[in-house]
Amino acid sequence: MEKGKIFLVGAGPGDPDLLTLRAARLIGSARLIVHDGLVDPEILEMARPDARLVSVAKSRARHTLPQDDINALLVREALAGNDVVRLKGGDPFVFGRGGEEMEEARAFGVRVEVVPGISAANGAAAAAQIPLTHRDHASIVSFVAGQCKGLAEQDWAGLAGKGRTLVIYMGVKTAPQIADKLMADGLAPDVPVAVIENAARPDMRVLRGLLAALPDLVEHEEVKSPALIVIGDVTAQVVAEGAKLAIGVEEQ
Repeated sequence: MEKGKIFLVGAGPGDPDLLTLRAARLIGSARLIVHDGLVDPEILEMARPDARLVSVAKSRARHTLPQDDINALLVREALAGNDVVRLKGGDPFVFGRGGEEMEEARAFGVRVEVVPGISAANGAAAAAQIPLTHRDHASIVSFVAGQCKGLAEQDWAGLAGKGRTLVIYMGVKTAPQIADKLMADGLAPDVPVAVIENAARPDMRVLRGLLAALPDLVEHEEVKSPALIVIGDVTAQVVAEGAKLAIGVEEQ
């Protein structure tokens, strides 16, 4: 039996209009789509009527399938001769565990194609009109995961500060630890921050404040995932000529 192929497809930050043409075509023609919980329902509606949709949504409280089981599912379907569209929010290779799934597929001789998507960081920053780099304010961008084991022991020194932008994925629940860690590593308490919730979606919110007040901002505004935290001067800069954004909440 001929093996199927696995397509690791980035679904972007949420808006179906931000899919690549390759991603849209694969979603529309696939017979089997294995998708994350962050994939917008409007994107799943693009699937053909007879497509089999398998959710492997994850949350802090519940994992539908552990990652090893997801890897095994993809390989099992491909070995049975089925092409599999593995649909992920953002980009498969930016905190999407696409590398792990690719390695597992290759170990069994299964072909893999990677279809990049607009990453959550790029999509959220664009939707909020926050330039991650700016000639006057930031020439370095770092991406980190705020929800991982050993957070307190990690060395984040130098990731944020003058001339730098730090983007934190999965940091809503650990906002207090993140703020404490960055300030302990030398970052000033008054560094501007932005929290972008439901980026590129109709209910997107952009919350702005200062690093020391980040935990209170997240708690007071009841921020829910998906959300990104952006730290650095770019979050407080002018986005239109002469129009400086006030600290607070912007309904987009």
